[in-house]
Amino acid sequence: MKESDIQSVKQRFGIIGNAPLLNEAIQRAIQVAQTELSVLIMGESGTGKESFSKIIHSLSPRKHGPFIAINCGAIPEGTIYSELFGHEKGAFTGSTDMRKGYFEVVDGGTIFLDEIGEMPLQSQSMLLRILENGEFIRMGSSKPLKTNVRVVAATNVNLFKAIEEKKFRQDLYYRLSTVPIEVPALRERGEDISLLFRKFITDFAEKHRIIPVRLTAEGKNALLRLQFQGNIRQLKNLAEQISLLEEEGAEIDARVIQKYQPEEEKSQALTLFNAQSKESFSEREILYKILFEMRQDVNELKKLVLQLIQAGDFSSEFITNHKTLFDDINHPEKSEKYSSYPTRAEAILLQNSLRGGTENKNIIEIKENEPSNELDKQENDKYNTHDIIYEEENDSLSLEDKEKELIIKALKKNNNRRRNAAQDLGISERTLYRKIKQYEIEK
Repeated sequence: MKESDIQSVKQRFGIIGNAPLLNEAIQRAIQVAQTELSVLIMGESGTGKESFSKIIHSLSPRKHGPFIAINCGAIPEGTIYSELFGHEKGAFTGSTDMRKGYFEVVDGGTIFLDEIGEMPLQSQSMLLRILENGEFIRMGSSKPLKTNVRVVAATNVNLFKAIEEKKFRQDLYYRLSTVPIEVPALRERGEDISLLFRKFITDFAEKHRIIPVRLTAEGKNALLRLQFQGNIRQLKNLAEQISLLEEEGAEIDARVIQKYQPEEEKSQALTLFNAQSKESFSEREILYKILFEMRQDVNELKKLVLQLIQAGDFSSEFITNHKTLFDDINHPEKSEKYSSYPTRAEAILLQNSLRGGTENKNIIEIKENEPSNELDKQENDKYNTHDIIYEEENDSLSLEDKEKELIIKALKKNNNRRRNAAQDLGISERTLYRKIKQYEIEK
């Protein structure tokens, strides 16, 4: 399909953006429009699923026929059957006249059933009958009627989960999803976010005859970092809020974007450091590597100082006064007892490396808030400094060796109970089995 065809459809239906996932969805809609197949449009709420149903209808042989969009979630369960398939006079209390349903009215056209996952099971059964042989029965009647309607459905829920919970018919799902179309969420569309934002602030300014606000590069970056759980609806709401409450022509930077960020997204941003994504672990991985190497350096320094003191005349007095500092060196069995257990830092590093990491940064700045032992405290008091700059040119720590070491430690701690060891390491038991086999770790 030509790129010009996709661009033409975008201009015709007012679709803004060039994200690959968006173009792929539009291309599929254009291809399926020429057929009579049923279509299931999937995507989060606010992504513009109804626009795709209009594309399919307008490019189909039924384009001169009627088109109607029905939100199944907005119709009460007790009346949805009557609304869709009609009813006879006297079918229920208050039905003084016969009424045609939407499927009868839209004969020869296209019907768009939004939020199809909210449709009651009784109505699902009749919809399946229409899809299979074009027949339906009005409420209060036993006479089957014929209709020729193309069905385009949409949902923002997981229909497979609904099928497991017996809330959606499996046969209806496979009948509807002859050609599925996945509409991407706004946060998956990258630069499209800033394009849409500029469109919304321009439209608002023209409508209210004001000078539009201007989005700075810093503000754009902040905008692209938002999650937009409400998708395009949320973005439009944000643009209109800023256009109304900020001064005319004001520059919108990161501070302004953050001020209008929804509270729930602020909470998510605070917990992003603990998220299970590769990106959130990349800096922590290199940070813990630094801490590991620092600990090794401190241990080596302690040994060196001990040797120097023991060789001098004042060794006895110094060692007596600082007994705890060198206790783990004089009694290695105590040190081994605790070093055999993986620390929280080690466990997080292993968890990250097992899941896969990203590129390491060359320069990392570490803020040390609390000295780890008496020697560190003395050094901090002497120099009164807390900032340490570390430049990593070559990765001297082997992640594979560290993985193997930590797995052995965890197994030893848990007496070779692999399930408990996996829990301590923060990985799945299956991953632990695979790593044990990879590193040839024996019980």
